[in-house]
Parts: sequence; structure tokens; C-alpha cells
Amino acid sequence: MTYTHPLYERVSPIVLGHHVTLESGTGLVHIAPGHGEDDFIIGQQNGLDILCPVDGQGKMTEESGPYVGLFVDDASKKVAEDLDASKHLVKLVWIHHPYPHDWRTKKPVIFRATNQWFASIESLKDAMIKEIHDVKWVPSWGETRMENMVKDRASWCISRQRTWGVPIPVFYTEDGTALLDPSLIRHVSELFAEHGSNIWFEWDAKDLLPEGFTHAGSPSGTFTKETDILDVWFDSGTSHKGGMTDFGMPYPADIYLEGADQYRGWFNSSLSTGVAYTGKAPYKTVLTHGFVLDENGFKMSKSQRNGFDPKKLMDQKGADILRLWVASVDYQADVRIGEAMLKQVSETYRKIRNTLRFMLGTLHDFDASKDAIYDDDAINTYMRMRLKEVVDASMHAYETFEYADVMRQINGFINKELSAFYLDLAKDMLYIERQNDPRRRAMQTVIHDSLVHLMRLLTPILPFTMEEVYEYVPGTKEASVYHENITAYEAPTDAALKTDFTRLLEIRDAVLKALEEARNEKTIGKSLEAHLTLSVPSEDHAVLARITQLEKFFIVSHVDVLEGDFSVQVTPHEAAKCERCWHHAPLNEDGLCARCVHVLEDLHGK
Repeated sequence: MTYTHPLYERVSPIVLGHHVTLESGTGLVHIAPGHGEDDFIIGQQNGLDILCPVDGQGKMTEESGPYVGLFVDDASKKVAEDLDASKHLVKLVWIHHPYPHDWRTKKPVIFRATNQWFASIESLKDAMIKEIHDVKWVPSWGETRMENMVKDRASWCISRQRTWGVPIPVFYTEDGTALLDPSLIRHVSELFAEHGSNIWFEWDAKDLLPEGFTHAGSPSGTFTKETDILDVWFDSGTSHKGGMTDFGMPYPADIYLEGADQYRGWFNSSLSTGVAYTGKAPYKTVLTHGFVLDENGFKMSKSQRNGFDPKKLMDQKGADILRLWVASVDYQADVRIGEAMLKQVSETYRKIRNTLRFMLGTLHDFDASKDAIYDDDAINTYMRMRLKEVVDASMHAYETFEYADVMRQINGFINKELSAFYLDLAKDMLYIERQNDPRRRAMQTVIHDSLVHLMRLLTPILPFTMEEVYEYVPGTKEASVYHENITAYEAPTDAALKTDFTRLLEIRDAVLKALEEARNEKTIGKSLEAHLTLSVPSEDHAVLARITQLEKFFIVSHVDVLEGDFSVQVTPHEAAKCERCWHHAPLNEDGLCARCVHVLEDLHGK
């Protein structure tokens, strides 16, 4: 173990038995381990004293000569006046520049050099840098940033002048000698464990020392306590011990997660103490994020009254809206938050919720354990392929902490493939065909698989909503959606089908545009009133042949496909509308098309 003293310095009890050096402006004490646990070799190095002729009140001390007793600002002006009077002042110029101010009082800060405790990390640098290279940094530039900080850092000032905090357990003798005996530190540590660290401020020094303790530096038996406290980063930096391994948790932790400012703070202090204590970094992965700014890009502060109250938002819109916003932004950079952003997020949430709600409604009579059918229909196969892509990409995004990519994948699938395409054309099959028609069950299977896997993927982001969704998913379930696992999805692989579907969806977009124009021109009302004449090049015929029922693909009543240059013609269908399915086709005396007649006969057992 290695200690050092400044005027003096101490290493936390957790590093007993290891090498750490403490040093001060007046010297350095290095305590290296000897042959026994309490056998230490102490060496002294001389340091340089720094003159600071300013006292704790900001006034000049006797070392300043004729300026003694003056406040620093007044002294600066008096020095200039004296230089001018003695003809040594060539020119006086006022320069406006940024200067540190106290954030509470808004007054300028006075810097003073005072005795402090320092922990040297020179002997740890090589081990720390090695550990830095073994850690996964997100984003990757964190590795270089941390390495440069360690390379440029010689020591760590671990003392602070506060009236609260964890004390530095050092005693002073009557002649000013600092006592860094490890046995004393262990004794204080045991007292802290039993009574709490506040006893340092509540008990007299003699009550904190072992009974009968004596020292040559205090012939009268009087001892005083250090009044400085430990840097709070030393407290948090040792959380891997007091908050992790002491509770039986493994070392190192899987991940440390904090803002980008913690490279100099928690990440750094944890690395220093972790390597000193165990020889290993206390984390396997370090992830950092930016800061939340107001909607104009300014830092939030109470004085500017531009803060954002998460509680108010959660009370108004629910916690899932806030969670969705967090998951949707690029958290590695500073991000803005405001009403406009949250309104957009609310719309995204509403789209997700309404889509899942519709999907649940289509599964009211579906039990996957009995009704699931995986057919070779091109549309169903394509949807299963796309679902697999979304699941695989989202799982990878989760593993690499790219939460915005998770939402991009899911939103794209919901908006493009599900809402605007599959669920729209599925309505006819779901509502019109016989309950156990294999084609209907096959479509329900696709919807069920999509719902379940989207629900699992969204649970970490929208836990409350997904718990509600889970209550209505048909079939046997666990006690909570959190008992489910995000699992891979198996689907066919057909590169040619995917290529053909890219073209099919392009054709469908052109058809939808033509239908919209026909509605605007009052040529038709609903799309089912349309007779579609589609002219396509010869190579597109094979692509369209992938679809067994083009009427359902385009959601019209009839489609004629011709060969030629690409064009779309929409005319009103001449037949009347079936009262049940709303398709235009020849009808019987009851106003029903042939398909609906067969469905109803089957339903009534005819």
C-alpha cells in the first residue's frame, strides 16, 4: 500500500494493502508495503511551498508588505497607483474577459493556494491506460478522451473545504505532525461502520483514537482532527466497493452510464480507485450522453426560469411519452426539449398505440397455438421477411445502445408496411371471409407475430403501454410482459421476392396516386368503386404475377393488366356494390356477390 501526505493525505480504507501515493505542496510521504500487513517503509520527498498572500477573507496578508489588510480588488488598484507614482507604470489598459463567478451570488471568485491533500496516480498510469483500452466506450471517442486525461494527470486533489461530507480521517499531534498510521485509519473505519461518519464531527479526537493511544509529538496527549472532507468524486469513485461488491455484486460492472462531463468526474475517479484496489477497471462498458437544453438550445437554469418539469409532463401525458422522446433523440449529443418536440412525439405514440390496438382487434378470434398458418403467399412471406429484418436490426440496436435506431426501425415498419399497406388490404380478408378460411388465418398469423414481437421490442421504451397491450394478447401469457424475452424471429429468405416487392410497392404507390386523383375529380368515390386498367412493361408482368389477387392488393373491384408503357387508368366499375363486402360485382336478388353468398352459406351450414 502506498500513502502520501501533503499536509496530509489519506487513502480510503478500501485500498489498504495496495499501492497508492499521497502527496502535498510541502512534501510527499510514500508508504510501501513491507513484509507484514502493517510493516511499512516510509520515505520523504521535499516539495515547494507556494506563496499565497491572501487570507480566507480575501484580504492581503503580512507577506504583501504595504498592502496588508486590503481586499484583493482594492490591492490591485493600489498596486497600479504605486507603480504609476514610482514611474514604473508604462500604460494601464482595462481588458474585458470571461471570469469565473459564483453561480449563486453571481460574484467573482477569488483563487487562493491552500494546503490540500493529493493522491498521486503516477504509479497507476500504465495499468489505468491498459484498462482504458480494454473497456468498450460509447461513443468510441471516449477512449481517447479518457486516455488523454490520465496521461496529463499527475495527482488528484482529494480534499475539499466543506462543513459536510465524508471526513479525511487524519489526526494531528501538538507539533503539527499528521498521523497516517494504517491502524488508526482502520480503527476509524470500524467506528464509522458502527456509528456513521458523522461522529468525526460530533466526537472529540481522543474519543476517535484507540483507547490509550500516545504519540511522541503530543507529550500532553492532545490531538486535533483534520477538518477537510474527501472530494465527493472520491466517494462516488469508490461506489464499486461500497455500492457493489460489498453487496455481493460482481466486479467489474457491465456498464457505467452518465453525462459526458463525467470523464473528468465519476468515470475518472472510479477508474483510479478501481485500478488501485483491484488492478482492473470497475466497468466493462462506459456510455455517455449529452445534456437536455430548452427548446431554444439554452442550458436550463432556475434563474432563467427555462427549466422543464418531467413530473408535469408525466401527469399530463404519461411517462411513456417522455420515455419515447428519450429513446427517439440522439442522446450522445445535447438535445432540446419543448412543446413542439413533445407534440410530435405524442403523434408518434398515438400512431403506435392505435396500430397495436387495431391489430389486437383483428385477433379477437385467434389462438396462435391452434390457428396459426404459415403459407407461401407472396404478401405474407414478404411481411414475415420484413418483420425478421426489423427484429434483427432492433436487437442489434439495443445491444449497441442505439435506441433511436430501434424507434426508426419500428416506426418505419408500422407506418410503411403495417398501417399503409398490410393492415389496409387485410381488412377485406379479415372481415369478409369465413372465420377459419386458411387465407384469413394466415393473415392473422402475420398480424399476431408482428404484434407480439413489436410489443416485446417496445417494452423497454413504452413499458406501461406494452403492459396494457399484453393483457389483451390472445393465448397463454406470463404474469407480466416483462417476463417475456426479446427473441429472434424466424422467416423465409427470398432475395428475389424482396426485389420484386420493391417494384410492386412502387406500382402500388402509382395506383394509389391515380385513385386519389380520380376521387378528387369525382370519377369515383371509394377505391372499391374503381375498375383499374394497368399497363406495364413485359418485365413487370412476372412481378405482378407474384400476387394472386391483384384486386385485393390494390383495394379495387377489378384489375385488367395490359402490356405496354407504364400507365394507370381508373374508371368507375359498371356493376353494383355488394351490400356485404362493398365490392362491385354481379349480384343476386339479395344484393350479394358470389363470394359473400358462399361465405354466408358456409356460415349457416348450407
